Amino acid sequence: MSKSITQSKLALRGWQISLLIVILAAWHFFTLDPKVAFFFGQPLEVVKVIWAWFVTNGDIYLHLGVTLSETLLAFAIGTIAGLACGLWLGLSPRAAALLDPYLTAANSMPRVILAPIFGMWFGLGIWSKVALAVTLVFFIVFFNVYQGVREVSTTLLDNARMLGASRRQLLRHVYIPSATSWVFSSLHTSVGLAFVGAVVGEYLGSASGVGYLILQAEGTLDVNTVFAGIVVLTVFALILDGLVSVFEDRLLAWRPQGGGTEKL
Repeated sequence: MSKSITQSKLALRGWQISLLIVILAAWHFFTLDPKVAFFFGQPLEVVKVIWAWFVTNGDIYLHLGVTLSETLLAFAIGTIAGLACGLWLGLSPRAAALLDPYLTAANSMPRVILAPIFGMWFGLGIWSKVALAVTLVFFIVFFNVYQGVREVSTTLLDNARMLGASRRQLLRHVYIPSATSWVFSSLHTSVGLAFVGAVVGEYLGSASGVGYLILQAEGTLDVNTVFAGIVVLTVFALILDGLVSVFEDRLLAWRPQGGGTEKL
């Protein structure tokens, strides 16, 4: 059974790679016309830019380090704050009822408009970008944790209380495991949003970062460099998402696989 599953995964991966090759080939032939290439760039030229960034000139590392630092800081701060607030309000119905309209209003606000305000508060260094990205990550994690705590089985809680579980034990052994499952369901989205916040912040005011390089390229109509920046950001976002998946699989190894619950 495991062998057939492995073969199925390899076959799927092969189809995915084949689709990528088809897309790149179509992009290449579509942009052989210089007029089209002016707007859509050319894949070979994009590869040359990336090669120059990482190998020939090596000038991407400082900018990439800045963007990754902003992203990781925002990801960590937003996740921790969202987890803490989600647990607090999930366990405090009165506080949740009081703050509900304010949280809904804050979540409905286009957070990008806060970028100039954060720039005034924290300057044009990394912290204004981190603050913007935190606002994007926080609400994704918060609402997932809040929902996870509220959906804990009442039967499970009653049984735990009958066995003498204290509030701290309920928090540790019931609420947090339930919330953790919901947290990881949101972290994959949060990684991308952390990148978005960092890059948008760099767009609006910065002297370094991959977003800054893309902005400079747009100013000179260098579409190949713009696409190179997009590719680099996408690759590193996928790497971080993969690390989240690895951490999730190890931390939540206790979860039953498909059909496991029914067998229990």
